[in-house]
Amino acid sequence: LRCMSFARPPDSIAMLAATTWWLCGETMAACFIVYFLLKLLLQRPVPKVEVPLEDDAEKTDVLHGRRKLDPRTANPRDGGAGRIQCWDPCTMDDLGVVEAFTPARVHEAIQAAREAQGAWRKSTWEERRHLMRTMLRCLTDNMDAIVRVACRDSGKTKVDAMLGEVLTTCEKLRWLEKSGERWLKPEKRESGLLNLHKTSRVEFHPVGVVGAIVPWNYPFHNVFNPLTAALFAGNAIVIKTSEYASWSTKFYGRLIDLCLQAAGAPRNLVQIVTGYGEAGEALITGGADKIIFVGSVQVGRKVQEACAKTLTPLVLELGGKDPFVICEDASPKAIEQLACRGVYQNMGQNCAGPERFLVYEGVYQEFCDRVSKIVHDMRQGPTLSSDFVDCGAVRLPSHLKHLQDLVDDAVKHGAKLVAGGFIPKKPSRLAEGQFYPPTILSDVTEDMKIMKEEIFGPIMCIVKIKNNSDQEAIRIANNCEFALSSCAFSGSKQRASKLVSSMQAGMGSVNDLEGTTYLSQSLPFGGCKSSGYDRFAGPEGLRGLCHIKSVVEDRFVFHGGPFLAMPAQVTYPSSGQGPGFCKALIKIMYGYSLMDRVKGVMEIIEWSVKRPKNDQELPTASQDREENAKSK
Repeated sequence: LRCMSFARPPDSIAMLAATTWWLCGETMAACFIVYFLLKLLLQRPVPKVEVPLEDDAEKTDVLHGRRKLDPRTANPRDGGAGRIQCWDPCTMDDLGVVEAFTPARVHEAIQAAREAQGAWRKSTWEERRHLMRTMLRCLTDNMDAIVRVACRDSGKTKVDAMLGEVLTTCEKLRWLEKSGERWLKPEKRESGLLNLHKTSRVEFHPVGVVGAIVPWNYPFHNVFNPLTAALFAGNAIVIKTSEYASWSTKFYGRLIDLCLQAAGAPRNLVQIVTGYGEAGEALITGGADKIIFVGSVQVGRKVQEACAKTLTPLVLELGGKDPFVICEDASPKAIEQLACRGVYQNMGQNCAGPERFLVYEGVYQEFCDRVSKIVHDMRQGPTLSSDFVDCGAVRLPSHLKHLQDLVDDAVKHGAKLVAGGFIPKKPSRLAEGQFYPPTILSDVTEDMKIMKEEIFGPIMCIVKIKNNSDQEAIRIANNCEFALSSCAFSGSKQRASKLVSSMQAGMGSVNDLEGTTYLSQSLPFGGCKSSGYDRFAGPEGLRGLCHIKSVVEDRFVFHGGPFLAMPAQVTYPSSGQGPGFCKALIKIMYGYSLMDRVKGVMEIIEWSVKRPKNDQELPTASQDREENAKSK
């Protein structure tokens, strides 16, 4: 082109082109700014919500003078009849008691929610978006208190709470405010050949009152996750929290009430109930229109049985045992921090979290050495005492023994204990709380109990994949009763993607931690096999909180009846033309060849004028009735 005389345009043309592009860019930028300013001016102002802090446990990080509970024997039922004992699992500070709801109290909550939902189901999309914006501002304005309360009730670190409680909830609120209406508005569908004169659509109507039974591992997000979606879909919700995450509901309940009040929504729209198994059963059997259960497989089966009695639709999310595959062409240096964050985030008490590290032998030793170095430098202790604490406490006292049993069994059958792996004993400072140190086990094999049972704790199990075999990695990954999430790492994006596609799981991430799928709130969350069924989050989860109605409608209004009348050949009483007419019609619409369709046209003309003779002279319904009367 340099040899062509016209390859370089004259300076004047070049200047004109540059000026044109510059003006176009300025115009587009100006339009964007005007659009943004108009949106701000026309948008309803978002109110500021300040949540009052009622006691020092909500106000300050470090408590003094509180009664200490025993970290090995503490039990929610120590609060006495009708009450729940609450405590900080890191310091064992007594946090007081909370009401344990009776079945009658749960039924009252359901009824109050149903009355509030009657008005809310008629709310506009803008009213629902306004509520999401109000909650989002409230979260960011009251973040420190939200994090403090979550840490105190669950034993997680501030970073764990920021990432797992606040950040994920903010993203969910943002997605609902931005995209929720799109997925709940009536959706046009193809009408088909026989309904060309009609329009077809799907409508999404709120189910009514949603019941959610949620666990203790993320006390804030586990409440807001079902709450936000249910409210945006036009429902009310009753949330039953775990007895191990009851104290925080006092603060979070006030926060929710104030947000509803500030946004102009009915205050009884959200009901939080605390209690034991009988409270959860009352929620299931007390008239909720849909149930969301997040918890263990054993309890999930009981919930499924209870829902079956009333045919109440159910979402089950029952945990996982996610595979984390590292190919020989991956970089252990680039992966080491992701691996540790995946295992030790919230002390491994995550539904979707890596529990089986399938590391190819080409990088096996390097990976073990790198994660070992990180773990040996980590700090553990009361999470609100210092921002330098990496690991907090295990929430359930009884779970400490479960973790130790799994480690002991693995070591007994040949696994190597690289780090941690013990229950702290006095006079160790860690014995003063419910602590279990971050643990690494290498040379783990499939026959060990720890490879079959859900760990739900801070233990990294590393399996060596011999011969760097993708097939062997996939076989081991799929040899598990759980199938929630998965991830794979490789220097080849295509290879990692193929591995993720081959693993049985409801979610997967390519060259990143599987938890990144949850940061995309447009994606559904859930698994298969013993990890449960159905989904929450994303369009699928949002629509799952609705009754789905199919609607067809004439494109043109015609005298208050259908645009096209029923063909006389198939009207009552039968003229005898029906079978032949229908057969011809099917040939016309769906015949394999052009000739078949032409034959159909000829036959439909024939049956439109042909009048078959009724040789049997069948009696009419009136004649049958008269004959029956005579026989009496």
